[in-house]
Amino acid sequence: MIDRYQTKEMKALWSEANRYRAWLKVELAAMDAQAEFGEVPREAHDDLTRRTGADPLDEAFALRVAEIESVTRHDIVAFTTALTERYGENARFVHHGLTSTDVVDTAQNLLLDEALALIETDVRALRAVCQEQAVRYKHTPTIGRTHGIHAEPMTFGLKFLNWMATLDRDLERLAAARRRVQVVMLSGSVGTYAHVSPEVEERVAEKWNWTAAPVTNQTLARDRHAEVLSALAIFGTTLEKIATEVRHLQRSEVREAMEPFSVGQKGSSSMPHKKNPILTENVTGMARLLRGFLVTALENVTLWHERDISHSSAERVILPDATTVASYATRRLTGVLRDLVVFPERMLANLNSLGGLVFSQRVLHQLIDGGLSREGAYAIVQRASLRSWESGEGLRELLEADPEMPLSASELDAAFDLGWYLREVDHIYARFGL
Repeated sequence: MIDRYQTKEMKALWSEANRYRAWLKVELAAMDAQAEFGEVPREAHDDLTRRTGADPLDEAFALRVAEIESVTRHDIVAFTTALTERYGENARFVHHGLTSTDVVDTAQNLLLDEALALIETDVRALRAVCQEQAVRYKHTPTIGRTHGIHAEPMTFGLKFLNWMATLDRDLERLAAARRRVQVVMLSGSVGTYAHVSPEVEERVAEKWNWTAAPVTNQTLARDRHAEVLSALAIFGTTLEKIATEVRHLQRSEVREAMEPFSVGQKGSSSMPHKKNPILTENVTGMARLLRGFLVTALENVTLWHERDISHSSAERVILPDATTVASYATRRLTGVLRDLVVFPERMLANLNSLGGLVFSQRVLHQLIDGGLSREGAYAIVQRASLRSWESGEGLRELLEADPEMPLSASELDAAFDLGWYLREVDHIYARFGL
């Protein structure tokens, strides 16, 4: 468990005591349905519900389960034994007709559902910051880069708008994965309902507004969990994409934006001038973890026959850690983008630093529209562009001096107009209602 990176909500969610509370929720829900169908005494369920409500499972209970398990070597047996010790003889009707995995897998789905709900809240907060910054920098000119090389003008806000749109897709994937684990399995030792009626499972699912697993063996199929880890891993790539962009923008040669740097913060033990992108580098590392967790989840899908437990030990690590890492990294990146230090003047200086080379396509089109062949127009613009690269001379000046250049001064003015490149920005934003 990566305690250092846990939010207090995630830490409480994945605690041992809360895991046992989830187990109890499943057991009581099954008892309630069984009592409804006359399979266990109604008074036993009601008494146990009352007792556990007045004296809920706590850390002391978790410690007692651990003590018993050290002897039984079986977690559910230790759990039910501790329940009987604490709440009396009516606890004997707990786990009636169920097998351990019925409880463990269904309860784990409860915890995953809550964890994904927390992450969705975090993602929405990150999306809100992206939207806010997209609006703020909607018309702030910057240079677009392809292959790391200056391409054409765009606006800084469009970067945030792109991230916002990606986060919308991440939210869709997370919601779909969450629905995939909103499943109840109470089908007995090999999924045949030999000792518990299918109606019990269906009734619990109905009361939770979940789905009853249509068919199982002794475990809930692990492709469901792999889908959750896949959604988290893909979301991690979004976090990394954003973090990598911030890291590049903070490079000394670029200096268009940088992470917040607090009073008293130190960037290096040896170089006092340093301001390093440590927050986004950290997020990049977290994204690597999320991808790694997915590999384990995929390996967990294949089990022997109706069940083995090769997946169990791995899930005790990857499910709490993956959800914790995703929440932590999201919150960290949200803080970075909210307090991002932006240098619009530097952006404009970088845009103009190549002497107008970034306007080459507009000149090319002007020449084609004026009657030149594409090949002839390309030759004129490329010849001047390559000389500009080598000499540092301005592209416009070189074009004006070219004897084959047919464009007038006013036509060249139009070709080198920054506003022309940004004229459709409002149209793009309107697609998002912004």
